[in-house]
Amino acid sequence: MAKNGGKKKGGSREIVVVGSKVKDVVKDSGCQSSGDLVAAISDKVHDIVEAAIQRAKSNGRATVRPYDL
Repeated sequence: MAKNGGKKKGGSREIVVVGSKVKDVVKDSGCQSSGDLVAAISDKVHDIVEAAIQRAKSNGRATVRPYDL
């Protein structure tokens, strides 16, 4: 992972979801996925994880737990 807070050059975030699995879920529902769907979902995951990290830290913990989500 990049050392600049998890962001790569240009401010974009690393993809943290499996694109083919996301597309499979969408396809199995009878829909199609746009080209930027995987990146948008990954950004949401980053937001959720970052909020959970802040919650854990504000509670004096270094361990992020499921209920921090």
